[in-house]
Amino acid sequence: MSTHALDQFSPAQRRSVKTVLRTPVLLKTEVLGGLVVALALIPEAIAFSIIAGVDPRLGLFASFTMAVSIAFLGGRPAMISAATGAVALVIAPVVKDHGVDYLIATVILAGLIQVSLGLLGIAKLMRFIPRQVMVGFVNALAILIFMSQIPELVGVPWAVYPLAALGLLIIFGLPRITNAVPAPLVAIVVLTLITVFAKITVPTVADKGELPQSLPQFGIPDVPFTMETLSIIFPYALGMAFVGLLESLMTAKLVDDITDTHSNKTRESLGQGAANFITGLFGGMGGCAMIGQTTINVKAAQARSRVSTFLAGVFLLVLVVALGDVVGLIPMAVLVAVMIFVSVATFDWHSIAPATLKAMPKSETTVMLVTVVFTVVTHNLAIGVGAGVLTATVLFANRVAHLVNVHRVVSGDGDEQKAVYTVDGELFFASSNDLYAQFNYVEDPDRVTIDMERSHIWDASSIAALDAITDKYARYGKTVEVIGLNAASQRMQERLGGKLFVVKPHCSWFIARIPKRTASNRRTGQT
Repeated sequence: MSTHALDQFSPAQRRSVKTVLRTPVLLKTEVLGGLVVALALIPEAIAFSIIAGVDPRLGLFASFTMAVSIAFLGGRPAMISAATGAVALVIAPVVKDHGVDYLIATVILAGLIQVSLGLLGIAKLMRFIPRQVMVGFVNALAILIFMSQIPELVGVPWAVYPLAALGLLIIFGLPRITNAVPAPLVAIVVLTLITVFAKITVPTVADKGELPQSLPQFGIPDVPFTMETLSIIFPYALGMAFVGLLESLMTAKLVDDITDTHSNKTRESLGQGAANFITGLFGGMGGCAMIGQTTINVKAAQARSRVSTFLAGVFLLVLVVALGDVVGLIPMAVLVAVMIFVSVATFDWHSIAPATLKAMPKSETTVMLVTVVFTVVTHNLAIGVGAGVLTATVLFANRVAHLVNVHRVVSGDGDEQKAVYTVDGELFFASSNDLYAQFNYVEDPDRVTIDMERSHIWDASSIAALDAITDKYARYGKTVEVIGLNAASQRMQERLGGKLFVVKPHCSWFIARIPKRTASNRRTGQT
């Protein structure tokens, strides 16, 4: 399918299942996308099953049920969900210590937790993830995808290398000639035929593990329904729920950017939970959104609707159950080439361009690098993103903490003399710590006014700082009047003023309680 032929359809038309099913050119794109993704999913699902320490069938069944379920329940069309390495790492200890049945129970509980988190609106927290954390997340996943292919290129027959090179040549070169068929699919077919007819002995999909011979069956895990069981599986289920949702929501945001369309993150959270619940009931190891396969679907295959996601699951089951012998002949070299293409396409090369690095503030680059390093080192998306968000928060707080300015003007003579301080900037826990030291307590006249018209109080730390200031002036026998508070700041001052423990700046070992004041003297500094 040529890109020009697809350009005649709007993003809304390409996302519509009804439009896709009625339009042959769009349906062809979705079918081919689903087929390529299914072929790429098979070795990945088997590999993730090995990481989790379970039979390959659990990973393959999970990929089928996740893909099919999320096609109906998810909030991001064309996104692929299946068994993933991130989830496999979280649940591996359960299998090792307690067995497969406890794993299945963990997956079911994780699904219920994800549904609960979705109902609580966890998707709204995505707005607090900075762009540079998102860039770091994408780059780290690209690196991890590439690193995961290295074992397939070490200690293998020499023929693997020219086959992988040929696969890369086809995948990167064919789109320059035509987009009628996805390049990864062409590479898979061509290299499989070459190895079969030339009788080249190289590692194949069949070498990764035995493919299932039957359909997944409904069942309840054989575990005691007791508090002891819950205490065992709950920590792992909670970790799986958070990691799965985080990776899924960030992948959905990435697809939003690629396709210039919006998705329903709350529905995606609920859909991921429901899909994991269903997967557990059918004996799967659970999963979440997969950025690699999603990239294949939306970038290489140009798919945009739920049809491709649904067909990826259906094709996967058909291929491994009905055509397992044929699929087993696919050389791993070509799938390595496909995943290398995915890593190259996923990486944000613009983010490391010299011109970008030169123009970007150092703090922004630091956030991206921290996210990449922590994700790659730990192989844990949640830790990487958490470290990136924490770094961004600290750097942001440090930057804005110095944006509060205090201007002092002394006017009048004799008894009419007074000092007026104008506070300009946002007051919160970081900036308010510097506020205490910007007043001349000894030399100021007996009357002091603090004008807050150009400021805003955001938290209790700022109220405590104002209390500390008025308290210190009171000890010198001077009165303070705070004026210009906006409505929100005034309400916070009336609710918390004089009721907080204040840690005296520069004397952190001494904690004093500000005497409780009445409403009439709170603003004057009298005790």
